[in-house]
Amino acid sequence: MTNILNEIGIENYIFLSVILFCIGVFGVLYRRNAIIVFMSIEIMLNAVNLLFVAFSTYHQDAQGQVFVFFSMAVAAAEVAVGLAILVSIFRNLGSIDINNLKNLKG
Repeated sequence: MTNILNEIGIENYIFLSVILFCIGVFGVLYRRNAIIVFMSIEIMLNAVNLLFVAFSTYHQDAQGQVFVFFSMAVAAAEVAVGLAILVSIFRNLGSIDINNLKNLKG
């Protein structure tokens, strides 16, 4: 049985991860919808998780994969809390546009 990294190469995983991370950064910087911003943050997190798994497979060490497991569990809790906050904001303001959230300061 051959290692999948020998067939595909770790450079392709790095390239894919960089593309995913850049898509997430552009989504956070240029979108005004809070749900899209949360999805972009999740894309960035998944790009980093992909690198952790690729490098842990490359070095034949399971520590990166264990870290990804816990990272995904924390991300699931983060999404649940974030969406609950967004639902609460939508009920109060009627919109989840980021520009409207500036009025919540004081």
